Amino acid sequence: MDVDMEGIIQCIKQGDENGVQMQLQQFNKEYAQCFFFDADERERKRQRKLEEFRKNKVRDFADSDSDIDDFGQEDRGLVLRQNLAVVIVRFMRAGVKRSLLRVSLHSLRILTRDKKILGHLVTDSTLLTLAKLAGLTTNDASEEGNDPDSDFYDNIIASLAEAKLLQGCAEEDGGEGEAPDPSEEFPAVDDDSRSVTSGGDLDSNSWFGSHRTSINEMHRGSIHQKALERGRRDRRESKMEGEGDVVEEEEEERGEEALRKEAMKVLCNVVYNSTWAQERFSALRLLSGLIECLSSSVSWSSPSSVQFYELRLMFLITALRPELSTQLKQEGGVPILTAALESCLEVQWKEQYECVLEPAAPLISLEASQRIVEILKILFNITYSTHKQEPSEDDAALYRHLVAILRLCLMRKCLLPEDTDELQGHTVNLLTALPLQCLNVLLTVPLEPESKQSLGVNMDCVHTLLTFMERRLEAGDRVKEKLTPILNLLTESCRAHRETRLYIRKHILPPLRDVSHRPEEGDTVKSRLVRLMTHLDTDLKHCAADLLFVLCKENVRRFVKYTGYGNAAGLLATRGLLGGQRAVSDAQYSSDSDSDTEEYRQMKDRINPVTGRVEAEQSNPMEGMTEEEKEEEAKRLIMLFNKLSKENIIQPMGVDGEGKLVPMTGLEEAKSESEDEAESDKDN
Repeated sequence: MDVDMEGIIQCIKQGDENGVQMQLQQFNKEYAQCFFFDADERERKRQRKLEEFRKNKVRDFADSDSDIDDFGQEDRGLVLRQNLAVVIVRFMRAGVKRSLLRVSLHSLRILTRDKKILGHLVTDSTLLTLAKLAGLTTNDASEEGNDPDSDFYDNIIASLAEAKLLQGCAEEDGGEGEAPDPSEEFPAVDDDSRSVTSGGDLDSNSWFGSHRTSINEMHRGSIHQKALERGRRDRRESKMEGEGDVVEEEEEERGEEALRKEAMKVLCNVVYNSTWAQERFSALRLLSGLIECLSSSVSWSSPSSVQFYELRLMFLITALRPELSTQLKQEGGVPILTAALESCLEVQWKEQYECVLEPAAPLISLEASQRIVEILKILFNITYSTHKQEPSEDDAALYRHLVAILRLCLMRKCLLPEDTDELQGHTVNLLTALPLQCLNVLLTVPLEPESKQSLGVNMDCVHTLLTFMERRLEAGDRVKEKLTPILNLLTESCRAHRETRLYIRKHILPPLRDVSHRPEEGDTVKSRLVRLMTHLDTDLKHCAADLLFVLCKENVRRFVKYTGYGNAAGLLATRGLLGGQRAVSDAQYSSDSDSDTEEYRQMKDRINPVTGRVEAEQSNPMEGMTEEEKEEEAKRLIMLFNKLSKENIIQPMGVDGEGKLVPMTGLEEAKSESEDEAESDKDN
């Protein structure tokens, strides 16, 4: 990393703010798109060597220790970044002009993408400094050390000199000593781990007393941290590249807002990458300030650009810290976020639980759609456990009010199709988290001339959900993550509402006519769902099977008719219905029968119940055999089965009285016991 750290520190010591700003701007320009500092350094070095090779037409001899030397350079780059981050925070705390403060925050945002520097950076004072700049608190950051600025910067320069000296010694020794294997730079760790394994638990006042980080200390402390995973680029910015000049002008006009936004971005990086920062965020009670900021911004006629990052930070802390999710809910998070959602959609009310939905309503803007998605994710974090709870009267009214707005989220369109799909996906996730009895608001909207209907009930929202599921089925990527919520939502809705079940069944399970193909063959919604019934993922296949089973009113015979016994066996075995018993369910289904089509009745006797289709005529394998030969063949097969069973290669199974699969030995014992009991009762 070609950053003149000593030059920056000297400029700060001399009070040369223009020099500091110029050098930090150069750093920001060079590393604006950098997420992997060490990897980027290696790539730059490789490109330089390649250019030299092309220029000289001769490849220089590289000794065996070149990789270790490269690693030493990367180590020093990490030390530089660690010290640069600490210097920037100290510099901002001293009080600088607004333009320089914004440039400094931008540099800090770039540096905090790398979690390896956070162990030395994240302290209570740093968090409070950033929180104050973001408008979350008015408390002044406590000083973390009594050393004056001159001593502080002298110590930093000494730390860098020590690192450079150790690097020179390592080069002279030819890579001997404690230099690590470059292949161990980023050992694999659990993907779910988001913690900084060393440095994340440092005492908030400990580092400034001993901040001379040597190369060897860095090896022992930070080498085992996971490299920052490459995240998706901020779509808010990437989609607005053509409007960059306009955005810059607006930000210049609202300098305070631009500062708050940069500070929020830094806090998002720090909270995401540091478990210790998450814990201190809770201990410092910064959530209360975040709630207050969001509450005040909801009432504004035009939300500021900071609101998105306030919502992003709130999502991160509620997703990573369960106690903060509970706190947000207790402090009125649901009504606050519902009001924010209402503001983003510019909702107009027609009835108590009915929003005005204009056919010619404008498309949801990019900025509004991104804020809405963040709100939906936060609401899911704080309500996901309410699905199985009985809400109070006040909570039920609040959730019905929210569901009425969520109906608007399903029916409205965004500027881009992928944004519409994302918005509908998060809406479905939230609907699955809310109490089922509050979802009837989706169906209570009066019918319009062009409305979809079932038994006089408006099915526009159900049709949208059905179309959304079809798109997810056709996409075929990340099927469990994308399909499980919508399958569960439709299943519960069909179980609770007869009108919904009839409408969805009409589209998914129309009357059978063509039985020449297996149920899982084809591109229909039914075929795709039947294929999912034998998916490797247990949760996904149960969700798909449950939906079809409910559409069949949980009738085993009808379920087998539409899916084939082979596909249905998994769900039937799980529920103990292999014997054809009637499913025990709390749902109240009507007594209407499943009428067969004329085509189905003509082919019914020829359908193979296992495959669910009419099989081609097969030749009789015993044709031409005498009765004695058939008997001998049967005995031979029995002997083979007995042999396989005794060697535990196969285990013969049967269906017991409860419709569950059990070993044949246990079934015979249970049968003999029941016969003995019957005889004893008869004797008595």
